Amino acid sequence: MKKSRKIILHIVLLIGVVFTITPFLWMILTSLKTLGESTTIPPTIFPKDPQFSNYKESIEIMNFPTLYKNTIIYTIITTIGQVIMCTMAGYAFARIKFPARNFIFVLILSVLMVPNQIFLVPQFQIINKMGLLNTITALILPSLFSAFGTFLMRQFFLKIPVELEEAARLDGSNTFKIFKDICLPNVKPGIIALIITCILYTWNNLMWPLIVNTMPENYTLSVGIARLSGQHFTNYPVYMASAVLAVWPMILAFAIFQRQFIEGLQTSGTKG
Repeated sequence: MKKSRKIILHIVLLIGVVFTITPFLWMILTSLKTLGESTTIPPTIFPKDPQFSNYKESIEIMNFPTLYKNTIIYTIITTIGQVIMCTMAGYAFARIKFPARNFIFVLILSVLMVPNQIFLVPQFQIINKMGLLNTITALILPSLFSAFGTFLMRQFFLKIPVELEEAARLDGSNTFKIFKDICLPNVKPGIIALIITCILYTWNNLMWPLIVNTMPENYTLSVGIARLSGQHFTNYPVYMASAVLAVWPMILAFAIFQRQFIEGLQTSGTKG
């Protein structure tokens, strides 16, 4: 009976893997096809003669050095900001008692229940009044805080034994020293999970960068690729080649840190 359950489970997981990987494999195969092969009905799965020239054409059309630079700046600064803000906020909600703590935390969590599109108009108006449209700063400011990141870090801080902090206070440590020297080293898996989650989301974010930046020199990778799609005609192999060039850093990062990422997310729900 247990063996049959394991077989069923593995079959279900295998089906899930196929559905997950197929779009990515199709993107790579399409990037190596001719335009005719990419639009053939019924579709051609494997290219007869791989067209690596699609990658060369993609690099010639798109200013990848600028796109990579803007995306890297946006991703790094946003990630650093979220790590700082979310770890401090998570510690405060987990360990510091202050008026209306639980109510404020519920308000922050309520942000997760609202579609992100609702915040686009007020965020755009604020950025416009600040005179920051068409700047990298416009991308970064609204992303420096994360309700999910705060919740994630709070869960990790709740797992730390209170006795450690009490012993530190008896030794004369203040709140900030306890936070920096005792609590942060104990929530490294959570910080790693937050970093990877933030990097993946920021790197692939399209909606907000597309709204606040209309100047090509400020485009991110996702916006640059979106601009390749023509109104009446799209060169799909070149389009897919650009997508492959845009996503490979994230695939490599996830391959390297997948264990920390999965462990961090699994551990975050064990208490609280």
